[in-house]
Amino acid sequence: MTLPETLVFPEGFLWGTATAAHQIEGGNTNSDWWAFEHQVGSPVVEPSGDACDSFHRWEEDLDLVQQMGLNCYRFSVEWARIEPAPGEFSQAALDHYRRICQGVRDRGLIPVVTFHHFTSPIWLSERGGFEWEEAPARFANYVAHVTASLGDEIGLGCTINEPNIVSFMGYGLGFFPPAVSNAYDRVEAVNANFIAAHSLAVEALRAGPGTFPVGLTLSMAELVARDGGEAARDEFQETMEDVYLRAVRNDDFLGVQCYTRFHFGPNGFEGPPQGTRQTPMGYEWYPECVGATVRRAANVSGIPIVVTENGVSTSDDSQRIAYVSDALASLHGALLDGVDVRGYFLWSLLDNFEWTLGYEQQFGIVSVDRSTFARTMKPSASFFGGIAQSSTLTVSNSGAQNPSNNEV
Repeated sequence: MTLPETLVFPEGFLWGTATAAHQIEGGNTNSDWWAFEHQVGSPVVEPSGDACDSFHRWEEDLDLVQQMGLNCYRFSVEWARIEPAPGEFSQAALDHYRRICQGVRDRGLIPVVTFHHFTSPIWLSERGGFEWEEAPARFANYVAHVTASLGDEIGLGCTINEPNIVSFMGYGLGFFPPAVSNAYDRVEAVNANFIAAHSLAVEALRAGPGTFPVGLTLSMAELVARDGGEAARDEFQETMEDVYLRAVRNDDFLGVQCYTRFHFGPNGFEGPPQGTRQTPMGYEWYPECVGATVRRAANVSGIPIVVTENGVSTSDDSQRIAYVSDALASLHGALLDGVDVRGYFLWSLLDNFEWTLGYEQQFGIVSVDRSTFARTMKPSASFFGGIAQSSTLTVSNSGAQNPSNNEV
């Protein structure tokens, strides 16, 4: 007979869920992504449209986070709304996001604010986006204006969300704006500009008002090479991870965002091995990526880690519960090994707009009716909330039951 084991997380651990403005707000018409979605021949399967109407329903969203018993909420402020033209700042937009920060605080939650989550104003994209030599300074100026309005309410500040994905998907694979493919020299140039923008933004955030930890969030995966794939893995690792991990060593924390593991062979990147269980995103089902990535991130960066995104796309919520359980068990193992991990944020609060894939992918622990925008909490919301309230996870010593050879 297998007895259950209770895993205890540290006192003060951050338990939250995450969203991004463009994915939930709706009507973000002044952003590069809105333009990208509506281009003829765009790879985006459907436009974001009204998204989850969270620009108007944000209080309802915060009520859900509070009801779950979480202690944090991570969301992004939208540059395209705040600075609709170069140097022209919208006080109404700044006031809107300040009200959200205050609403988070009023519900006993910590506001975790991301300043750039994949989207930029159209005026920036017209000047070359983050290839433009002035982009880092323009971003820092925007961050300074937002901090002047919100800084005293912010609990944690995330400068840029997954800049490595923006560069790689925009200039390597062509699935993000500006939809350029195989321009890997430009990927590296954009990475360099993102790092410069992050550094300047950290200075702006630390200048106040407010005193709060500041960091970057980075997309990571466990990277595995079979014989002959080591060079390809190492090249990918340097461009996608290490260049950033070295750059953040003076930050207060690093946000690790992980979902799976990647495989490399003699010819480069390979998909999941044949017969491997996959999610609807085409990812290998591998919740243990959490423990692997936080270990590596902490080792290279030398700073505290917060898992600012982890989750799974599935229409079967029992599978989401299984994934999160295994992911947190993996994270707990890293904690036992002495890795300084401060928190875990589940992606995502809502079933929302998943970029080029539109509304097909379901990452949320709350479903959203596409016609009425009615929110309905899934069982995984109660499950995750229970873990957060007790800071404990009960697992079987035999491990979770995850049958192979099935799409979740």
